[in-house]
Amino acid sequence: MDKLAILIPAYNEAQTIEKVVTDVLETTKNIEGTVVYVYDNNSKDNTAKLAEKAGAIVKHEFAQGKGAVIRRMFREIDAEVYIMIDADDTYPVEAMTKMYHTVKVRGVDMVVGDRLSSTYFEENTRPFHNVGNSVVRGLINTLFKTDIKDILTGYRAFSFEFVKTFPVLSRGFEIETEMSIHATEKRMLVENQVIDYRDRPDGSESKLDTYGDGMRVLKTVMNLYRNYHPFAFFGSISALFVFISLIVFFVRVLGPYARTGMVDNMPTLIVTMILLLVAVISFFSGMILNAVQAKEKRDFELSLIEASNRKKELCKY
Repeated sequence: MDKLAILIPAYNEAQTIEKVVTDVLETTKNIEGTVVYVYDNNSKDNTAKLAEKAGAIVKHEFAQGKGAVIRRMFREIDAEVYIMIDADDTYPVEAMTKMYHTVKVRGVDMVVGDRLSSTYFEENTRPFHNVGNSVVRGLINTLFKTDIKDILTGYRAFSFEFVKTFPVLSRGFEIETEMSIHATEKRMLVENQVIDYRDRPDGSESKLDTYGDGMRVLKTVMNLYRNYHPFAFFGSISALFVFISLIVFFVRVLGPYARTGMVDNMPTLIVTMILLLVAVISFFSGMILNAVQAKEKRDFELSLIEASNRKKELCKY
C-alpha cells in the first residue's frame, strides 16, 4: 500500500507530461512511499514513453474518457492518500505537500484545489469556460447547500475511504461534478485549498468541449439532484402540475359552472383531472424514492466502516 499515490490521467500530453512528472517527483521526494502513476488513455503521441522516462509508473485505460480512467485508477491503486492532477501543467505541484498533510493528519476526505479564488479568471483565455465554471459552482452550491469553491477543478486530494466508496458513473469530464456532489451528499469532510492556475502552454490543446461537455455537466447535476433529493425533485414537478391544472385550466371550467351550473368545457375538465393525477403520481414517487435514498445513506455508512477496516489491514503490510 502506497503512502501517497499521485494519479495523472493523460491523453495526448507529450508536450507537458515529462515536466509534470519530474516536478511532482521533486516536490514529493520528502514524502516516503510516494508513487506517481500515469494512466494513458489511448494517446496517439509518445505521452506514455515520456512519462515512463521521467520516472512514473505507466498504466493504460483503453475505454476512452476521463471518467473511465478515474474508475480504473480508483479500482487498482491502494494508498493512504491520493492526489489527482492533470497532465497539462496548469496546476502548481508545490501545493501537494499541504494537500497531503490535510488528508493524512487532519482526516479530510477531499481537498479541492480552488483555482477560481486566485488566478483562473485572469489566466484562462477561454471566456465561456469562465462563465461555465461560475454557473456550475452557483448551481451546485445552491441545490446541494454546500460551499465548494471550484466544482470542476482536476486538482484534488482524497482519502482511502473516499476513493474506495465513490461509485464512478460518468465517463467524461463531468466526473469532477460527480465527485463534488458525492462528497457533499455523503457528509464527507471537504476543504478548499486556494491554488494558483496558469493557462496551458502554447501548442497544448484542451480536450474539453466547451458546449458539449458543459451540457453533460448540467445534465449530470440535475440527474444527481433527482437521485439524492428525490422528494424535492418530484415534489417540485407535482407542485408545477397542480398549479397548471388549477390556475390555467380549472378556472376555465369553474367560471361558467358558477354562473350556469353546467360544465361547458368538458375537455378542459378532463385535462385538469389528468394533470392532477400526474401531480399525485409525482408526489408519491418522490416519497417512495426518498425512503429508498434514506436506506442507501445507511448502507453507505456501513461501507465506510468496511473501507476503514480494509485500510487498517492493508497498512499492516
